[in-house]
Amino acid sequence: MTLFGYRVPMMASLLVWCVVWEIVGRLDLVFLLPPFSDVLVAAVSLVQTPSWQIATVTTLRAFAMGMALSILVGVPLGILMGRVKIADDLLGMWVNIFSSAPLSAIVPVLMILFGFGEKTIVAAVFLFAIWIIVLDTRAGVRHISPSLVEMARSYGASRPALYTKIILWAALPEILAGIRLGLIRGVKGVVIGQLLVAIVGYGALFETFSRNFRMAEFWALTIILFAFALLIAELIERAEAKVEYYAGARQ
Repeated sequence: MTLFGYRVPMMASLLVWCVVWEIVGRLDLVFLLPPFSDVLVAAVSLVQTPSWQIATVTTLRAFAMGMALSILVGVPLGILMGRVKIADDLLGMWVNIFSSAPLSAIVPVLMILFGFGEKTIVAAVFLFAIWIIVLDTRAGVRHISPSLVEMARSYGASRPALYTKIILWAALPEILAGIRLGLIRGVKGVVIGQLLVAIVGYGALFETFSRNFRMAEFWALTIILFAFALLIAELIERAEAKVEYYAGARQ
């Protein structure tokens, strides 16, 4: 980012907003917005409490299970839709509907099906993440050069070898992009699911903090979640950069 002819790091804008937050909090203009320094102090204290540690383990477990399921189902489904026209015609409409639908409205249905527990959170993460993984995987498979597939067949590649050694690797940049976006959506799913269930994980903590007007802890927990989402997105983005050269094989 360039400002007045000087190169300014992108993080500078975040620091500006933190300063504004601190000023607004110190002026006591908004009751629900404590000073940013108080939020940081609350975050340090929060991560040392057993309640936060237990909630974090519960949240991470549900998130990991939901994401694992969405990747294990979404990637093969996307490959199938990208390679088989009948499957694309049958499933494409439903995938697009769910990818654009307000999935928060489905979480109460999941609560009826799976109860007020961790299974509902896992299902919420799965539903939030899988559709973008399917769409990006499908797009990656569709962009593979037909000559690459024909070359593999001319060398006698079997169907399993064609999919695992050619198609999967050639579509890997888009697959990783879908997983990165799915991870971000999965964080949204785990938060919304736990907020609606409100008795497990971070949802219980959010409910406790908001009910007792402990806004410093509330915003501290929110910042921790944002930091987690940004961290995993950055890690996947770096993995994407390492496999960018696979895209050139499809030209």
